[in-house]
Amino acid sequence: MRPFAYQRASSLAEASRLGAETGRGQCDAPAQFLAGGTTLVDLMKLDVLRPARLVDINRLRERHGGIEVAPQGLRLGALASMSDVAGDRAVQASYPVIAQSLQLAASAQLRNMATLGGNVLQKTRCPYYRDPSWTECNKRNPGSGCAALEGFNRNHAVLGVDRSCIAQYPGDLGVALVALDSQVIVNEGQSQRPIAFADLHRPVDGRPDLETMLNPGDVITAFIVPAGPWTRRSLYLKVRDRESYEFAIASAAVALDLDGDVVRGARIGLGGLAYRPWRAREAEDALVGKPLTEETARDAAHAALAGAVTHGDNDYKPELGRRTLVRALLQAKAMEV
Repeated sequence: MRPFAYQRASSLAEASRLGAETGRGQCDAPAQFLAGGTTLVDLMKLDVLRPARLVDINRLRERHGGIEVAPQGLRLGALASMSDVAGDRAVQASYPVIAQSLQLAASAQLRNMATLGGNVLQKTRCPYYRDPSWTECNKRNPGSGCAALEGFNRNHAVLGVDRSCIAQYPGDLGVALVALDSQVIVNEGQSQRPIAFADLHRPVDGRPDLETMLNPGDVITAFIVPAGPWTRRSLYLKVRDRESYEFAIASAAVALDLDGDVVRGARIGLGGLAYRPWRAREAEDALVGKPLTEETARDAAHAALAGAVTHGDNDYKPELGRRTLVRALLQAKAMEV
């Protein structure tokens, strides 16, 4: 780990001021915010991230770490811990897909430390990104190429990729948030602005080093999840190589509004398969107005993965993604709400 300066921010304005240093891309920004540090410190030890300054924002937790469930929706402070939100009874009852996406992530120790804001901004687990001895990584070293294209890419993305990067977004909570039309509240200096969660993570577009819409000094303060008739009938299904403490190779966040067996509304997010948290709108459109059966679930799953692009080792992923989504839809239908 390289030497760095450490400063504590006592207010959002101070955090924004201390963090407002820009680099060539977002991965090499000279100032990084520190909350739980469960991803940041790992990448600093690996010499992937080399910030000159860490800005500790934990003093802001009291004001920006709350959990509020109200008739109009759910408000989650960005500095709330993953474990606190996963264990909240009201979240479990009214937004089970949110609670489950957190319960199935990481380990108990990490969930106690990690914050929601840091979780949705976590970096890819692509081994070529996480090992600086590989020079070909456009996310870490823009313009150098993507070693994963011709290398080991079993866990890499099949949706939302191009030739510049096929890295997989590793998070779980983000998949649930994108499915539920959530918003992110971002503090920028003296003002706040809402961003649709679906717009927070940039598409690859040949610039994987620019990962989000955040500007230097921006601080995520909250997530807003609107209430809807589908939030109670919702779940998160995660498929992985081992039962616990592992990242998804395919996952689905599903929320349904049913009239008997007929789908009045559907919200679907996919994880483990895409470059960024992925909203499967084609699958939703394929379901609305139809009875939810295994056949219609399969049709929706085929629509969701129709644009998949594979690169050899990950040729299995589209079929796994389809099966995962079918399972999730049928399990959500069977829920008692």
